[in-house]
Amino acid sequence: MPANLTVKSLADALGVSAAEVAKVLMQHRILATINQSIDAGTARLVAEQLEIEIADAEPEVAAPVERMLDRDQFQEDADAGHLKPRPPVVTVLGHVDHGKTSLLDAIRETRVAAGEAGGITQRIGASVVERQGRKITFIDTPGHEAFTAMRARGANITDLAVLVVAADDGVMPQTEEAIKHVRNAGVPLLVALNKIDRDDANPDRVKQQLAAHGVVVEDFGGDVVCVPVSAKTGAGIDHLLEMILLVSDLGEPRANPDRPGEAAVIDSHLQKGQGPVASVLVQEGTLRVQDYFVVGAVAGRIRALFDDRGQRTQEVTPGLPALVTGLPEVATAGDRLLVVETERGARALAEERRLALRSGKADANRVSLAELSKQSGEGVRDLDLVVKAESQGSLEALRAALLKFADPLVRLRLVADGVGPISEADVDLAAAANAIVIGFNVRPDPGAKALADSHGIDVRTYDVVYQITEDIDKAIRGLHEPTFEEVFEGRAEVKARIRVPRVGVIAGSQVTEGKITRGSLAVVLRDGKEIHRTQVASLRRFKDDVREVAQGYECGIDLGDYQDFAEGDVLECYVVQQRNR
Repeated sequence: MPANLTVKSLADALGVSAAEVAKVLMQHRILATINQSIDAGTARLVAEQLEIEIADAEPEVAAPVERMLDRDQFQEDADAGHLKPRPPVVTVLGHVDHGKTSLLDAIRETRVAAGEAGGITQRIGASVVERQGRKITFIDTPGHEAFTAMRARGANITDLAVLVVAADDGVMPQTEEAIKHVRNAGVPLLVALNKIDRDDANPDRVKQQLAAHGVVVEDFGGDVVCVPVSAKTGAGIDHLLEMILLVSDLGEPRANPDRPGEAAVIDSHLQKGQGPVASVLVQEGTLRVQDYFVVGAVAGRIRALFDDRGQRTQEVTPGLPALVTGLPEVATAGDRLLVVETERGARALAEERRLALRSGKADANRVSLAELSKQSGEGVRDLDLVVKAESQGSLEALRAALLKFADPLVRLRLVADGVGPISEADVDLAAAANAIVIGFNVRPDPGAKALADSHGIDVRTYDVVYQITEDIDKAIRGLHEPTFEEVFEGRAEVKARIRVPRVGVIAGSQVTEGKITRGSLAVVLRDGKEIHRTQVASLRRFKDDVREVAQGYECGIDLGDYQDFAEGDVLECYVVQQRNR
């Protein structure tokens, strides 16, 4: 038995229901929810009362505690004054052929010295440019698919998303998808209106189309910055960089460079002469040559570091990309690289992750309707949905039905919706948002089905609307923790102490109100004060064991281990009942 555990985990270990454990705890005046932690002494007391023998677990070799990029650590560093400004990280998204790659090339050509832009920059998956003496890191992704795939693995690396829209083409399907992905990521958005040099460019029409998709630019009274640019002529590139710095500054990108390094893998591949290498973006701390690290479920040591220009470096600080050598195998994009103090600690943490993967715990936080009802706990849960239907009319009806749900414990959100079969893009979005995919009179594509299976995404298809609402309603109702209350059953007055062979002392009593039932909760009162509470072990009428004794009758009440009765004590009995909230 571990040192600390929850009521639910104790119940699972003992092979009983959580309600039984809660009932025993209540008898000892401990009110605990199923997710509340209890100490080992209390757990041992519960086990003994349930007549179950327990033993301490074998001591294990302690693996290093895995650090997480969380707000608590960030706040601690902020309070201690350890945070320092870092370069903002920018991802460029948009429809194919709208000029994402051309725009990045134009930015690099104007801001990176000649001879430094090629070669290693393309393989490292990121580039750094300077403007007004400040650095900006651009992530060179092939589109929002990679952006979302990394988010699905927990790598939220972007401070700002630049949406590239062609002024002559307007909002296209991939533009719409990119908007959904950026909105779901919760990162600021800046619009780069590309190809303004074209004769048929119509910026106002594009801005109207963006507004129809919820992206309202400043010209139309919104808060989204829109910068006209031309990747071909270089017009507007300087202004775009200025606006990127301005919008990024609102989020105050800061990090603690003095912590052990933490980085997100952007890309990984086999490189001739160096073996497996990984392109990473440092998010916290500093990466240094010879650091021991864990990435995914493997451990290694940094043999060499290269910056975005392909130059060797001894260390890389937060907000900057690097190429890392020394990996035992090719890593997965989105994995976290974590610096560990010792080689032994790195191997122990890698083994812990490997065991978690084998036991299927890697996607334990993946939500599904089947598991949602088991995740009751404190606070409000988000239930995110990606909804697809066969027609616009069906989609409107389904959306209206889903938005009617109102519950204090569950906040239901439609991450995305659309018409047509369930695609791989829908599954990618669900993976990033930890959402459930709902299909109404549509089915997933073969590729989408395989992707959903590999990611553990819950994809459900229906042909009747009420079946959808019924399933979601059941899952939401399952989130409500049961509460327990004591319902008064009866009262008895102790008239005498009676000694029974092989039993001990029982209370010779008379029932003055209600009834006394075997197994009910008994509270012993003396002079109006509670001195003990336990369970009625047995009831006797003369020499017979009985299940209950009604008002006006005399009986012998056995309270198990408690035998310190006194004449005049009052025994109040209660039934512990479960009540769903």
